[in-house]
Amino acid sequence: MTSPAAPAAPARRARVAVSALFLTNGALFANILPRYPEIKEALGLDNVAYGVAVAAFPAGAIVAGLAAAPLMRRGGSARIAVIGTIITGLSLLAAGVSPTGILFAVALFVGGASDAITDVAQNAHGLRVQRQYRRSIINSFHAIWSIGAVLGGAMAASAIALRIPLGIHLGISTLVFAVVAVTALRFCLPGPDVDIAPDAHADNFEPHEKQRPTVSARLVWMLAALTLVAMAGAVAEDAGNSWATLYLSDSLGAASAIAPVGFIALVGAQFIGRLLGDGMTDRLGQRAVARIGGIIAAIGMGLALAFPSVLGTILGFAAVGFGIATLIPAAMHAADELPGLRPGVGLTIVSWLLRLGFLLSPPFVGFIAETQGLRAGLLVVPVAGIVAAVFAGALAPRSASRNNERSSD
Repeated sequence: MTSPAAPAAPARRARVAVSALFLTNGALFANILPRYPEIKEALGLDNVAYGVAVAAFPAGAIVAGLAAAPLMRRGGSARIAVIGTIITGLSLLAAGVSPTGILFAVALFVGGASDAITDVAQNAHGLRVQRQYRRSIINSFHAIWSIGAVLGGAMAASAIALRIPLGIHLGISTLVFAVVAVTALRFCLPGPDVDIAPDAHADNFEPHEKQRPTVSARLVWMLAALTLVAMAGAVAEDAGNSWATLYLSDSLGAASAIAPVGFIALVGAQFIGRLLGDGMTDRLGQRAVARIGGIIAAIGMGLALAFPSVLGTILGFAAVGFGIATLIPAAMHAADELPGLRPGVGLTIVSWLLRLGFLLSPPFVGFIAETQGLRAGLLVVPVAGIVAAVFAGALAPRSASRNNERSSD
């Protein structure tokens, strides 16, 4: 079997640079999340006002998300990602020191808008680097994002323990990660983003000739299917993030020290899944990995809900985290390489629509929990796994060229 040629030094440096951008993106928002309770108390917000204010972040992401593609065409994906990182950091700093609830919400709205653009741009540049590697590396970037989220949460916990004022804490966070992002820009791939549009089902990372944007029924179907795969990952992830601790403590009576383990199990298993995801994708193809992952998530959480117990639920959330680990990166990759679209358009559309999953999932689960119980509300998780498995056909199968290489060895 012939292995792909080793990537050139600029590509290797760019991979480190993109990893740094993903790290900063995960760390920035995680620095303010643990300090939300003290912001709520300082501003005197009731639960309704606080909920509306916090919802401004995903609302800003949805409003501005579609602007990513035209901005990247003008400024380049790497530069837009860095500018977005800086604006996100400054916005979260402004949110932390806002004197009123309205200004808090406005700052979060701007932060969500810039975060959405950053997310698309850093993924676009990561996929550009991946094409030079000629093998899957996109999942490793998302694993680094998870490390950044853990780092940001640890920074916030330390700041709280040390009684560091919120403004100083977020000011340090903004400065540190802005410096990291600006430094990373020097090592990203040079020049504008080129129009590379490999066949979504060839998985061979070979550039095709430029194509005029065309809209066909198949293209619309592919975008819809990829969006459903990405949204399945988002809904399952958000259900664990938002409800795992509450379900274990209130519904199953887990001790306060045990209840957070469900969330930790999901995040930890998701990180492991993303570390293994690139190798699995190269061997099995995006389609098989997504289908297997969706089935793992559906069965794992389905059994946990059918036979409720503390240990079984923790294992169920771990199965969900591992199963959905590659769904969003795979959908983004496939969307970015849909033939017939300009660079960044498919990625932007899918990234924008999947955020609806993050926005709509909490109130939907909450409504079901209010009327039927949280156990019933969490049925959205196995349903999401089934949706991912069903629509995974829009993702790339195992490369035929790699199969030929194996058969010729």
